[in-house]
Amino acid sequence: MSNGRERRAPAVRYEPGESPPAAVVLGGGLQLAVLGISSIILIPTIVIRVAGGTEAYLSWAVFGAVAVSGISTALQAVRLGRVGAGYVLFMGPAGAYIGVCVSALTEGGPSLLATLVVASSLVPIVISMRLALFRRLLTPTIVGTVNMLIPATVLPVVFTRLADAPDDTALATPLTAVATVLVISGTFLKAGPKLRLWAPLIGVVAGSAIGAWLGLYDFDLVARAPWIGLPLDEWPGIGLDLGPAFVELLPAFVFVALIGAIQTIVGAVAIQRVSWRRPRAVDYRAVEGAVTADGIGKLLSGLTAIVPTQTIAVSVPTVELTGVAARRVGIAAGGVLLVLAFLPKVVALILAIPSPVVVAYLTVVLAMSFARGMAEVVQGGIDHRKGLISGVAFWVGVGCQNNLLFPALLEEFAGGLLRNGITAGGIVAILLTLFLEATGPRRSRIEAELDSSVLPRIRDFLGTFASRSGWGPEMVDRLDAASEETLLTLIGQDDDREKRARRRLLLTARKEAGEAVLEFVAASGEENLQNRIGLLVETPDDLLVEREVSLRLLRHIASSVRHQQFHDLDIVTVHVGTPGKRRANQ
Repeated sequence: MSNGRERRAPAVRYEPGESPPAAVVLGGGLQLAVLGISSIILIPTIVIRVAGGTEAYLSWAVFGAVAVSGISTALQAVRLGRVGAGYVLFMGPAGAYIGVCVSALTEGGPSLLATLVVASSLVPIVISMRLALFRRLLTPTIVGTVNMLIPATVLPVVFTRLADAPDDTALATPLTAVATVLVISGTFLKAGPKLRLWAPLIGVVAGSAIGAWLGLYDFDLVARAPWIGLPLDEWPGIGLDLGPAFVELLPAFVFVALIGAIQTIVGAVAIQRVSWRRPRAVDYRAVEGAVTADGIGKLLSGLTAIVPTQTIAVSVPTVELTGVAARRVGIAAGGVLLVLAFLPKVVALILAIPSPVVVAYLTVVLAMSFARGMAEVVQGGIDHRKGLISGVAFWVGVGCQNNLLFPALLEEFAGGLLRNGITAGGIVAILLTLFLEATGPRRSRIEAELDSSVLPRIRDFLGTFASRSGWGPEMVDRLDAASEETLLTLIGQDDDREKRARRRLLLTARKEAGEAVLEFVAASGEENLQNRIGLLVETPDDLLVEREVSLRLLRHIASSVRHQQFHDLDIVTVHVGTPGKRRANQ
């Protein structure tokens, strides 16, 4: 019988820390830049034209959007200390900002926009510093639902671009779109591993060639564009407008920044799911870094008076298609964008790609994003709570996005912010989750130093908790064993006695669905228990060391172990089923 590793046949060719050949790095970065630059340029163009901005400001805004997106994308990949995810996360202007940015430009011009963006950039930075406080919102249900809403809200808008073709080329549009989908899908499904790396780029090039043959490629746009451009003279400068319009619009900007931070969290979790050959627990320190980089990107956007950037839905499906998750690709993508910012002719070459080609590509990658969201929701099984939260949130988001739920009311509320399906559905998922938290069983808690000497206190605490929950001596023994193994493993992560003496432990216990849920909150260590427990499945018994013996005992006692690592603390959640009841380890 083949083992689990042989059966898995991992699709990831290059993990984040690996070094692909230079051609793969440059090609991967170019693919991301080509596939993301359309929205980078389109969103600020829409905002400025709707708000009645000048052509000079539009020229600067497009240049700034491409440059800041490049810097932010590279920053996400590099991971400098607590800044950056260390993964391929593509950054660009966010569609959710269109409404509030138009209002800011209309009320006070670029100066007011710059002030509001700088002020709202503090939101993700503060969240990243205290991300552990938001851990109740980092559930697979919320993350997966938002991932499902991204294609559900973006694709209807994308499909409208198919109507942009002239009437005399009506047949060329579907032919070009279908050909692009077939090339990308066929290359991905049937080509060898090396050729699969280039599936998106091959599809876009093939589709563009077919579109040019059918008269869809805009050669005039390329001909009119200059070779080199540096519109520094059009920079509107930095102002400090704190008048009535600032006070009125600031709450809306803060709220959109909060939703953007949640989307960045979703993206940072999702990219980790697809970047490793062997499934591993989410590193929330990387998530913190991603949110910090998101805030810095917004700060740079404010200083340049442009539409704010955030994580956009290109990276995860592209990594799934190509199997290249090396962070060097993210750095290359950022470098390509920085170069493109100074080369309007090359940018025009990309923007001239026919709309059916862009639509076809986005259809493929966003369909994969939807599937990833479904997998996130159902991971570890689905019950009535998950089903209700995900189902209601998803369809409320779809209804709001398509103006099917109280359109007149939503258009007036918060400047029409809830007309965005991701925002509306995300809020519903969060509120339902918070409702479950608020109405759940009361938590018992105990705080002590992180040391084996507190085990007697913990045993007394768990005995009282079990008695109040109606459990007998056998369940008390299971709780004792689970808490002891978890505590000793946490202690064993830190060999520095003085450092360990300064660490504190907060243990909470609650009853949920007939199980006991123990949550251990302690200072950070460098090992992820969830990863180590998962690896024990493939570890021969004769290779076990002392700590792995402890982890194996924990794995057999607990029905589920979840380890969340942040920069400032560790949170280990252990589910202990009653005797005779045991779920598969997640």
